[in-house]
Amino acid sequence: MNESRLFVGNLSYRTLENDLQDYFAQAGVVSSVDLMLDKFTGKSRGFAFIEMGTVEEANKAVELFHNKEFQGRNLTVNIARPREERPPRGARMDRGPREERPQA
Repeated sequence: MNESRLFVGNLSYRTLENDLQDYFAQAGVVSSVDLMLDKFTGKSRGFAFIEMGTVEEANKAVELFHNKEFQGRNLTVNIARPREERPPRGARMDRGPREERPQA
């Protein structure tokens, strides 16, 4: 697990990667910014992952920015957790085979 990787949530939908790069640079070296975009519209989904240079800088960023206002919104800033395995969307769990529907 990479403890210098941050989850940043509750972002304004107009926030750009450069905005986050500049803001989080106050805590140290920003190695990368990955703003999550909707694959259909290309618009921000309101969260990002930011990689800081060191674990210490990541912890400093959490202290500086968690619950602090940025572009009109209070940020959620945490050390990112590994992605959990989830079943594919639309997968039918714990149900048997789909029964045929009566024809009307």
